[in-house]
Amino acid sequence: MRRILTLLCLVTSTTVMAQTPLGKLTVEKIMRDPKWIGSSPSNLQWGAGDNNLYLNWNPDAAAADSLYAISSGNYVPKKVTHTEKQQILMAGSLVYNNKKTAYAYAKSGDIFYVDVKSGKTKRVVQTAEVESNPQFSFNETKLVYSRSQNLYAWHISTGETEQLTKIQSGTPTAGSSRGTGTQSRESENVQEKWLGKDQLQYFEVLKSRKDKRAATLAYNNSLPKEKEIKLINIDDKLLQNLSLSNDGRFVSYRLYKQATGNKATIVPNYVTESGFTTDIPARTKVGEVLGSSEMYVYDREKDTLYKMSAAALPGIQDVPAYFKDYPAVWDEKNKKPAPRAVNYSNAEWSPSGKYLLLDVRSQDNKDRWLAIWDASTGNLKNIDRMHDDAWVGGPGSNRKGWINEEQFWYHSESSGYSHLYLAHAGTAQIQQLTSGKYEVQEAALSNNKKHFYITTNEVHPGEKHFYRLPVTGGKAEKLTTLTGNNEVSLSPDEKWMAILYSYSNKPTELYMQELGKEKTMVQVTNKAQSDEFKTYAWKDPEVISFKASDGADVYARVYQPANPDPKKPAVIFVHGAGYLQNAHKWWSSYFREYMFHNLLADQGYYVMDIDYRGSAGYGSSWRTGIYRHMGGKDLSDHVDAANYLNKTFGVDKNRVGIYGGSYGGFITLMAMFNEPNHFAAGAALRPVTDWAQYNHGYTANILNEPFNDSIAYRKSSPLYFAEGLKGNLLICHGMVDVNVHYQDAVKLTQRLIELGKNDWELASYPMEDHGFVEPSSWTDEYKRIFKLFETVLKKP
Repeated sequence: MRRILTLLCLVTSTTVMAQTPLGKLTVEKIMRDPKWIGSSPSNLQWGAGDNNLYLNWNPDAAAADSLYAISSGNYVPKKVTHTEKQQILMAGSLVYNNKKTAYAYAKSGDIFYVDVKSGKTKRVVQTAEVESNPQFSFNETKLVYSRSQNLYAWHISTGETEQLTKIQSGTPTAGSSRGTGTQSRESENVQEKWLGKDQLQYFEVLKSRKDKRAATLAYNNSLPKEKEIKLINIDDKLLQNLSLSNDGRFVSYRLYKQATGNKATIVPNYVTESGFTTDIPARTKVGEVLGSSEMYVYDREKDTLYKMSAAALPGIQDVPAYFKDYPAVWDEKNKKPAPRAVNYSNAEWSPSGKYLLLDVRSQDNKDRWLAIWDASTGNLKNIDRMHDDAWVGGPGSNRKGWINEEQFWYHSESSGYSHLYLAHAGTAQIQQLTSGKYEVQEAALSNNKKHFYITTNEVHPGEKHFYRLPVTGGKAEKLTTLTGNNEVSLSPDEKWMAILYSYSNKPTELYMQELGKEKTMVQVTNKAQSDEFKTYAWKDPEVISFKASDGADVYARVYQPANPDPKKPAVIFVHGAGYLQNAHKWWSSYFREYMFHNLLADQGYYVMDIDYRGSAGYGSSWRTGIYRHMGGKDLSDHVDAANYLNKTFGVDKNRVGIYGGSYGGFITLMAMFNEPNHFAAGAALRPVTDWAQYNHGYTANILNEPFNDSIAYRKSSPLYFAEGLKGNLLICHGMVDVNVHYQDAVKLTQRLIELGKNDWELASYPMEDHGFVEPSSWTDEYKRIFKLFETVLKKP
């Protein structure tokens, strides 16, 4: 886990708050001393063959994390030296054959083969080029690897190496195998032809030599030929996901062609070492032209190339439902329906190479198809279509894998929540393995392929636990017990669980436990909280739920002050987006905000943050509740939260503030502009002010494209509602933000100026990106936020 250095800086501009202690910690100490919180372990990896656990950790508050090792049966972390680190091989990098008698791995750009019984290692190749992606093939008699966009096979018993593919970018050259075979002679004129003929007519030696060459060529061509490798020309496309079926017969690959003509944005950097303003190249904007992908399979035995076609997939010509709001366009598109463009995700061969499993998605992301290419017929067959009028997604939405030659597993939100499914490639029959109003967030198949190890939030939306589930379905066995977040890494032999565990007011620590044996749990690390950190009683916010105005249950964290301010003020925090949640029972990634909320509560504020519509953890309807209207249900959820605070704790309706960063900043603006009677003050940090300015990958899922769905952008962009501002607004934005560009703040500033609005300010941070890194910047920002709330929400 990243070090919790430079914690916030829960500082204020007032003399009283500048000296407010948190236990024995002063605000100045919080700002300047990076060691006072502690260090949490992160990035767990198991060693290959030794069952050692490796982790990144920084218990000594050094400049950066170091690698530590925990040996089997010994729970004392030991720092790994640089020399030792070079020799470590992680279990996750190994590729085994089916019988587990041998494995291979890539290291330092070369391929290695290990015989498990003898323990002997062979270096398959040692070249200046980079070899990667080893896999066992040809009924496990050969080890196949990639080099320079081609596949090579190393025969395990003989040590011989053969090239399997000949894939080439650009135009084939003269004489290339399976290329043009002749050179263009368009430049040859009549004079040159006459001169050549005349030479042969008068010089016998020239004619004789030419005849001999022709005879030799004819003889060589009459000899039996070795099988030639087919030249596959990919022109200017990018080769991806090159793979060989396990029987060595079929080569699959994807070609991606990058779009051209998209205009990149520029972020000016004003504070530089040179003294000159420099330009930072940044992303394009939503609505960009998208690249295209194609999927191919080459049959090496029949010398046949197959190109996958999505034309027969069910629903491929469906017109997205939102076009109904544009009747003329809807009618025109339905008169001449055309297949939507698709992208192919990583393809996976069945164990013997009978089938190729394809994950196909429409570029508008409203459909996902799992389809099977049958090697015996060369046909593509759909197994399952997952459709959402908004967008397909949810936890595990990219995960899938083979169980045996006929069955594969995958995640789907077909039931409304992400669950595990089993499908039969031959019959297309589908079986749902888990069900209920909870999410299967992670899944992995056991070594013997008889169980799944899954992580779900079945106990509570704000808890994560680890389970073992029979591959046939049924009752899952719960393997973790601690309330909060249990992030489990299983040892390669599946005997040990390494658990990164945290609770609401307790940062992440490492625990070890034998699988299925609760009493063997041992806490391994104890440095996430320093002694100074423990001197303050960090609050355990209550996780509650309340009814939204439309009847939905909204989950929230509530911080109640021990001594409420007589004026009964409250602050609502809005977490960012990218699909996450914050109303949970584990240590929050918003650790600065968590500590700020402790400070606010100490100053008499009620504090609340909610998992509004669009948050993770609550199923597909909640996930897509913001479709085509950001600032719709997600904003009304915050209005309902303010009403809940009033009814439950007697909070003054006229003394409610709201703040948040990124998407939280956007919601703050929408709240201040569209619900001014509910929010008296707002701090919008690095906010999106116009969604037409944001990126494609995130925005197009939710609002489609501006030129196709202008209605959605008009309803969702704060820029269009700025005239509604009545309360006090603070905007904070980093000027070198390459995510939400500073341009957003500038455009809104101009809008507010033209509207003649008062009681707002823009604080600019010339050297900060989207996530601030400098303690001085965090300090300044939170001083301003606190001053805003103290001034407005506690005014007489």
